[in-house]
Amino acid sequence: MDTLALMGEGFILALSPLNILLMVLATAIGVSIGCLPGLSAAMGVALLLPVTFGMSPSTGLIVLGSIYCGAIFGGSISAILIHTPGTPASAATAIEGYQLTIRGKAAKALTVACFASFCGGLLSCISLYFFSPLLATLALQFKSPEYFWLSLFGLTIIAGVASKSMIKGLMSGVIGLLISTIGMDPMEGVERFMFGMSTLYNGIDTTCALIGLFSMSQILILAEKRIKERAESAKLNDRLGLSFAEIKRLSPTIVRSWLIGNIIGILPGAGASIASFMGYNEARNFSKHKEEFGNGSIDGVAGSEAANNAVTGGSLIPTLTLGIPGESVTAVLMGGLIIHGLQPGPELFTTYANMTYTFFAGFVIIQFMMLAIGLLGCKGFAQIAKLSDAILIPSIFVLCVVGSYAIHNNLVEVCIMFLFGILGYLARKFDLNPAAIVLGLILGPIGERGLRRSLMLNDGDPSILFSTPLCWILIILCVLGVMSPIVMSKLEKKVQNQ
Repeated sequence: MDTLALMGEGFILALSPLNILLMVLATAIGVSIGCLPGLSAAMGVALLLPVTFGMSPSTGLIVLGSIYCGAIFGGSISAILIHTPGTPASAATAIEGYQLTIRGKAAKALTVACFASFCGGLLSCISLYFFSPLLATLALQFKSPEYFWLSLFGLTIIAGVASKSMIKGLMSGVIGLLISTIGMDPMEGVERFMFGMSTLYNGIDTTCALIGLFSMSQILILAEKRIKERAESAKLNDRLGLSFAEIKRLSPTIVRSWLIGNIIGILPGAGASIASFMGYNEARNFSKHKEEFGNGSIDGVAGSEAANNAVTGGSLIPTLTLGIPGESVTAVLMGGLIIHGLQPGPELFTTYANMTYTFFAGFVIIQFMMLAIGLLGCKGFAQIAKLSDAILIPSIFVLCVVGSYAIHNNLVEVCIMFLFGILGYLARKFDLNPAAIVLGLILGPIGERGLRRSLMLNDGDPSILFSTPLCWILIILCVLGVMSPIVMSKLEKKVQNQ
């Protein structure tokens, strides 16, 4: 079946009544999570991952994608109304958005954020459709040695870029690798670090690890702080909506931020927060209304929001084609794929092409859902943004316990979730990287199988690991991955200081 036919069939399947209903609910949940300061998109996706187990893989991925996109946009609501970014990706939005709120233009700021988020997310779908198959075709050339180097590259890039210290980032990846050795040996069937527990036969359950690292650890972080009520959110006294002249004014900024966000998203480990500041900075540099910056500029809000939402589609490209998540949220999404019995790579575009293109079509429709829900529900989400931690902490705790127990109706997995919650809490305290731990857990078995199969095929001679041009390309990428934190940290400082 050719690509156009797959795209058409994908839209037909994605537009089923069940998928539409779930998209609306999941996007609303995602926006609610995003507008609550202290909660993150990764936490929301991890928390609701068990809910997708009874769904088909395409529907489950559409639900997780809805939460992801909704949460990234939702962060702008609290950033604009109470000057507290709901997610790190909305930090730049708070700069101009809150100034507009002070001037009595809160509804205008929210409209701009919603419209720019919609455009950035929708445009990112173009690259998702056209670049993903190309990368998947390249991945067909991969054999055991290439998979070993690919898994190593994935670890170096996200472990390095997503942590302030390269050493701590790599340590996080190594912790994940060590945890991935628990269970039965994939080549010889020998028990490893199972302590006589049959539950660990297939290794650590990825969902338990994700819920613990991203959700339970967040509860512990919130619980150690003094419970405080949120600031009163601003009243929306002005009218929602944009004039044609304003849309025309914002269009160049949105297109520019889309390109920035897409490129940042495709680069594994860079993340939406960097894209947000870069989009804001370029909006200021190219703006014809520079005097508005610092006093409330719709260009600044649009630049930030279009960029961080463009990251969503871009970050899915390396995740689906190569198994290298673009950021922590897509690391959780990749865990969801594996839980549904799907391995990221070329098979998603051949054997499971119908499922993949249904998800792509759903991702396009999600952007329209986000636009509608964002504009219609601004006032309601403004009330959610001021929920107290005293309500959030017990609510999320219950969801963590129920979610981890529901996987296999096993209390042992609840205990594993708690252990990973403590590990995630300690990781944050010592500035380690939970996303790199997850990546080590997921990529560890792939790298181990690639290494051991390569050595078996060549009678233990390691020269097979350097035998093809693709191997050398991946080796060079690994070196660049280790060095990239230095470049990215300088870039981020430069962008934030301008």
